[in-house]
Amino acid sequence: MENSLTGGQAIVEILKKEEIKHVFTVPGESFIPILDGLYDEKDITLISNRHEGGASFMAEAYAKASGQVAVVMATRGVGAANLSIGIHTAKENSTPMVVLLGQVKSSFRGREGFQEVDLDLFLKDLCKWTVEINEVNRIPELVQRAFRVAKCGRPGPVAVSLPEDILKQSAKLKIKNKSICPKPRPSKNEVKEFFGLLRKAERPVIIAGAGINLSSAEKNLLLFAEKYQIPVMAAFRRHDVFPNNHVLYAGHLGMGTFDGIKETVKKADTIIAIGTRFSETTTQGYSIISDDQTMIHIDIEYSMLGKVYEPSLGIVADADEALLALINEENTNILQNKWESWAIERRKIFEDVTYVENHKHEQSVDNKQIISILQQYLPANAILVNDAGNFAGWVQTFFKFNSPKSYIGAASGAMGYAMPAAVGAKLAQPERTVVSLSGDGGIMMTIQELETAVRYKVPIISLIFNNNMHGSIRMFQEIAYPYREIGTSLGNPDFVELGSSFGVYSQRVSSDTEFEQAFINALESNKTSLIEITCNPDQISIHSTITGIRKKAVNKEKVELS
Repeated sequence: MENSLTGGQAIVEILKKEEIKHVFTVPGESFIPILDGLYDEKDITLISNRHEGGASFMAEAYAKASGQVAVVMATRGVGAANLSIGIHTAKENSTPMVVLLGQVKSSFRGREGFQEVDLDLFLKDLCKWTVEINEVNRIPELVQRAFRVAKCGRPGPVAVSLPEDILKQSAKLKIKNKSICPKPRPSKNEVKEFFGLLRKAERPVIIAGAGINLSSAEKNLLLFAEKYQIPVMAAFRRHDVFPNNHVLYAGHLGMGTFDGIKETVKKADTIIAIGTRFSETTTQGYSIISDDQTMIHIDIEYSMLGKVYEPSLGIVADADEALLALINEENTNILQNKWESWAIERRKIFEDVTYVENHKHEQSVDNKQIISILQQYLPANAILVNDAGNFAGWVQTFFKFNSPKSYIGAASGAMGYAMPAAVGAKLAQPERTVVSLSGDGGIMMTIQELETAVRYKVPIISLIFNNNMHGSIRMFQEIAYPYREIGTSLGNPDFVELGSSFGVYSQRVSSDTEFEQAFINALESNKTSLIEITCNPDQISIHSTITGIRKKAVNKEKVELS
């Protein structure tokens, strides 16, 4: 049935059809008709942020935690520019996102109107699709297409430019029902060929990526790995694709990965890659996979196959449907437990390098112990969100993610992500405990979103690892140019006073035992909480100290001079 609606009202009706519950924004005058349409809509909550970058991070993580499409709005060129970091993060994370952008009036276009930018062209490289709508009667067609493109195939962001006069115009518009994405399965011949290659394997390994999370294939991945006793590795920042406490889990392919874990991929003769794009980080700079290995690549997006490595077998399929087909195939002629000893060997390597002995310090902070305390006190289904920075190496290496959908991180490596992302995750999963982990550099990029958390009563726990520097950049600086620090030292506010001024429960700790009690207090407070952790600035990463890096450089120079 067609109803007379303004463009703004039509967009709100589309949001309802798409079952959107939260919309994130910094309000702007160019899309006020949409805001007005949301005024009487009780089923959609508008989250008004303090910065568009924070809004886009919050929306992106909300989508990851809820399984819904993220919706974020901003105004014209300035809003779009600020949003772009979260749009890029959605692209890198394969997160479905619809970006609604107010644009200058149609009659002003091309005149360099106030804040005018060709938004569809500006964001084209960051999005799966961009479009500017110039007729009100095309809003249902193009906005509903935006949702379909964002969530189907390999999900990602879509940007829609909306001239403000189009949003005010009225027309008889028909809003269709929510679209359903196809879930392709492997053909019988592809399943047959898969097992033909697998039968020849002596040391197979599964590399599982975002496709597992997006298709909720965690259960079937577990069943498939157990059926054939094949070790499983998580692609970069996909820790929760497989329970880390399982005997078949062999580690995470991220930054600072221990050599023994990398060796699992190097020694494998057959790689089963499911829902991963073989990022630079997952492949350790494209160094751990060779042409000598048999590559089986399963991905829902055909353009991913052969983009980085030419597969021996490429299958276009939804990860969950593919695994279900492989589990149900009976005539495989594969001996049970053929690869059990290989899996045990690689699990032993993982356990050795990630073991943490419980030894809490009373006078200093050891980040291993901080992670151990989190493991001890957090509920099994808690969600951890980490920012970019060397501090993240400890959580990515030593925390065991044993529940599905328990980790959220930016594959883009965007700083400032974690805290607003944690707020988005908590809005999506209000019954689950959500903890963000940030460095002092990253938190200062979006710390204003603590006020958003307080205003909407979102009780996250924000941990700030403070070493008064951009740690990861300082490390690379010292490796390349020892003793020549420039631009990486930071001054910081009093985080406890700042947090308290926002109405946040805040505490500073300088030892493991202090952190333990502070974390218990934060859990029990059920309030938005901030804990500043005073870190040893010399301990620049899991593997290195600044002192050690400099000493190594001096010794190298002595050898070269001799």
